[in-house]
Parts: sequence; C-alpha cells; structure tokens
Amino acid sequence: MSERPLVSIVVVTYDSERVIGACLESVAGQTFSRLEVVVIDNDSNDRTEEVLRSCKTPFRFVKNETNRGFAAAQNQGIRLTRGAYYLALNPDVEMRADFIEELVKAAEMDPRVGSVTGKLLRKDLGDGATLIDSTGVYMIPSLRHLDRGAGEPDRGQYGRRQFVFGASGAAAFYRRSMLEDVAVAGETFDEDFFAFREDADLAWRAQLLGWGCLYTPDAVATHERRVLPDRRASLPAAINMHSVKNRFLLRLKNQTVLEFVALFLPSVLRDIQVVGYVVLKERSSLPGLWFVARNLGRIWRKRRKIMSARKASCREMLRWFRRRPVAFEVGDL
Repeated sequence: MSERPLVSIVVVTYDSERVIGACLESVAGQTFSRLEVVVIDNDSNDRTEEVLRSCKTPFRFVKNETNRGFAAAQNQGIRLTRGAYYLALNPDVEMRADFIEELVKAAEMDPRVGSVTGKLLRKDLGDGATLIDSTGVYMIPSLRHLDRGAGEPDRGQYGRRQFVFGASGAAAFYRRSMLEDVAVAGETFDEDFFAFREDADLAWRAQLLGWGCLYTPDAVATHERRVLPDRRASLPAAINMHSVKNRFLLRLKNQTVLEFVALFLPSVLRDIQVVGYVVLKERSSLPGLWFVARNLGRIWRKRRKIMSARKASCREMLRWFRRRPVAFEVGDL
C-alpha cells in the first residue's frame, strides 16, 4: 500500500485567544495522522501567544513582528510546509474527527481536483438550530461572491459531492501542485488583498487555469463567522475598506471579456452602489478605491499573466455566474 500523503495545516492568528485552543484541539483529534501544523501569528495584541504555549497539539509557531495580513501569512505557510495537500484553516473553525480524512478521500478521486471544500456549519447559536455556514463559494452576476447555503437549516439538502466554484477560505483544502500552478509573481494568495475575498480570487484564478473545486458533505466542521453583510456597520473600518478594494481587484484580475460584456449591467450597477455608498456614507473606505487607482499598472500585469495561462474558455467561465448557486454533478465537468 502506498504511503498516505502528508497534509500541511496552516492557521493564521490575530487576536485569537478565545478560539485558537479549541481549533488546535480539533486538529489533535483528527483520524488522519500524517499532518504537519504551522501557526502563524500576525502580531496579536491579546493573549493568543500565551494560549498557544499551553496547547498540547504539536505545531511550529511563527511570530510576525507586524500584521502582514491573511494573504501574506498564508503565503508564508505555503513556503514553510511541504505537504502534498494544504489546509488553510481559520482559528475559529473546529473540525470533526474525520474532517481531513474525508477531504483527502475526495481530493484523491481525480487529479483535476485542485481544491476541496467541506460542509461548514455555524457554531451553536444556543437555540439548538443547526445552520449552514458554507458548502462552497459561488458567484452572482453582480460579481459578489457568496457562501452556498449560508444561513439555511441543515436538512441534508447539500448531501451530494458536487463541483462548485470555490472553497470557503475558513477551511480551504488545496492540492499543492495547484497552489504552485496558479501563483502569480511568487504569490499564491494575492497579498494586495491583505484579507477578505482572497479565497474568491484564488478560486476564480484556479477555475481559469482548469482546476476544479469539489464539495464533499462528509467533511464537516463548525465555523464562527463574524463578517456578514448585515453586520457591516459594526465591523472595523479596515475590514470594510479591504472589502471595497478587493471587489475591484477581484474583477480587474480575473474577469474575461465575455463575462464583462454579459454581466455589464448588474456588475456596473453594483459598482455604482458601492462607490456611492463609500463617497456618501463610508469615507473611511476611500483609501481602498485610491489603492486600486494608483496600482492599476501592477494589477494589469498580474491580469496579463493569468490570462496568458488560461485554459477555461469564456463560455465555460460564464456558466458559474448565475443568480442562484451553481454546482455540477461529479462526471458532468
């Protein structure tokens, strides 16, 4: 029997004292044992490091002297690890014991599977409800990316393995060869994003380069999601600024000509809404728009590299952009 593949787990922390212990306990409890674990701390101001010192789970610890952002820290993790598979894991996620076992099983089905996403459930709300957090990322015509099934009671409606647009960044499982293939200028995760939407950017780029994302309902974890559209007013200004900036980075880099034409009306209407809201109500996000404007040349160079390596046709890409979540049965892609 061939040796089981090595799985690298990288957890990026920032002020994560409240959740990191339970996350690492779930790592220690995995039935899949061939793991290497790295925790990268982005200069936390709380007791995260103290909590980590008390954890019994074996891991390598890296302390950044500044908050480099989620994307840059994950790129650090990719360079520091060697597993055939790579799990980018948020510190507020707790995995069931067979989570990684099931992710590996799904990835081994087909070498064209570049990423796998499991069923993420919202952490217990205290009322006994079991709500879905994500069964994969999907895109809508206005070029927003959303989590499939988010907020729905889990009644088994997402009970089949299917190909989806991308993996939720809370617990995204990647084939290392895909991460290497989609890297641009040495960056797998685009560090211009800093944080937020970087999972959708990587998913879009992977689709363009011919890699599929497989959803498996057998890999189950819970996630405590803080960033939701209806909480925008209460979120830190920096989070909202990066969200605005990254909307435009996402499309400038990855949108094909046919997508631009076919989705022009809904996407531009959404752009007008976003810019108008920033100018009139959320001026703390204006630096995000300015970042895009002054870095257009560099963004365009990234786009040219991505498009020069593109394998998926414009029509193949356009089928992902629908008002309702799109998923394809195994064997249909």
